[in-house]
Amino acid sequence: MNEMPRELGSADIQTILELLPHRYPFLLIDRIIEIDRDESCIGIKNVTINEPQFTGHFPGLPVFPGVLLIEGMAQTAGAICCRHIMSETVRTKQVFFTTIDKCKFRKPVVPGDTIRYHMTKVNQRKTMWWFKGEARVGDTVVAQAEIGAMLVTE
Repeated sequence: MNEMPRELGSADIQTILELLPHRYPFLLIDRIIEIDRDESCIGIKNVTINEPQFTGHFPGLPVFPGVLLIEGMAQTAGAICCRHIMSETVRTKQVFFTTIDKCKFRKPVVPGDTIRYHMTKVNQRKTMWWFKGEARVGDTVVAQAEIGAMLVTE
């Protein structure tokens, strides 16, 4: 069986800002490492107490909201979709969530944790993309989901 060679790359915060429309306080990834074409990647989020969600979630017991873990997965996957599309000289205008399936939250994430979003492409048809993902802190899976996204081009 001929397997395509891995082409590992990365994306720093400046590149992520070029790929995604998200901005503070809703940009939920700091860096992307180990990008293997549009097949898989790992996004990094450093969780700090200075983030606005911790003023209300929860006072005295700061827990990173689960819905933001899923959004971080989506942004990580969305960035490599946009990166792939841009390599074909088509400009992505927006990336929209279409599905969230098999979502599970396993452990709480707190300030001081570093989240790693491990995303793997499951399928793609034209501008529709599907990924399977896990959010990990260290070796512990804290959340998992299958997500779908649609890219809107100019």
